[in-house]
Amino acid sequence: MTAEAMSALSSRLAACYSAAVHDVMRAMGLDHQVLPASIKAIAPGTRLAGRVWTVEGHIDRSKSRDETLLGWCTLLSRAPCGHVVVCQPHNHEIALMGELSAQTLAARGVLGYVVDGGSRDTDLVLAQGFPVFCSFLTPADIVERWIPDRYGEPIAIGDVTIESGDYLLGDRDGVVIVPHAHASEVIARTEDVVATESEMRRALIGGMDPVEAYQRYGKF
Repeated sequence: MTAEAMSALSSRLAACYSAAVHDVMRAMGLDHQVLPASIKAIAPGTRLAGRVWTVEGHIDRSKSRDETLLGWCTLLSRAPCGHVVVCQPHNHEIALMGELSAQTLAARGVLGYVVDGGSRDTDLVLAQGFPVFCSFLTPADIVERWIPDRYGEPIAIGDVTIESGDYLLGDRDGVVIVPHAHASEVIARTEDVVATESEMRRALIGGMDPVEAYQRYGKF
């Protein structure tokens, strides 16, 4: 698939919503594609869609300030333009995103950041408008505490296995992961669902009985 085609898929996915994508994948037998409910946007109403690039790391208190900061800067340097960074830090102690990092990723064309962990500098990140989804907020940082160790390899967050090249959609309900092998079909089916729901919504507003609506449209 060309870069243009992948970008077009991301744009189409962005026009969907996570609940509909989840329903479509469940009907296709693709279960366990929803990230833990604790992972939410720091700015309610944030929408984020795009191809995933993964990173993983671990707590290492033997590393120096320079080693941990160089490791973090390496992560920022490797993050590819036009992707969403998804991080499994294997800790719920420290922040894995902050003001300068968000600004750096945005300047490099990264679409957003999702982490099974913390974020900080919240007001400053909010002011920038860079999409961040995380599981908690804390002032504690990575210095002398954390180091990245794997880039672009499969990671697990909750029950979800995530590979670089998968697609992600995050909105107010949470975050869903669309496996890259099924992305075209999932997005096309979701677009059909959204169109059907729009038609059904108009019918219900017009007074159609909900039982009749379900029997006609096959969903609710």
